[in-house]
Amino acid sequence: MAAVTIHDLPEETHRALTRLAAENKRSTEAEIRAILEAAVRPKGGIGLGTALSEIGRKYGITNADIEAIEQTRDRRPAEPMRFE
Repeated sequence: MAAVTIHDLPEETHRALTRLAAENKRSTEAEIRAILEAAVRPKGGIGLGTALSEIGRKYGITNADIEAIEQTRDRRPAEPMRFE
């Protein structure tokens, strides 16, 4: 896991972080992690299905395209790799 060091953090900011951490019943470090994650991660995130659906719309993939793939794909189980 990555580590970050913050230099020249004003004492007033550190006190405010410590106070906020205490209010949330967390360590100061855990509070900083929570603040950073909330700042850089999208609210609610995006699910895999949503991402795939957006890609399909972007490239104009239709249900007919999916049906054509389903009709032609090989349904046999894949052979396991051999390391001999």
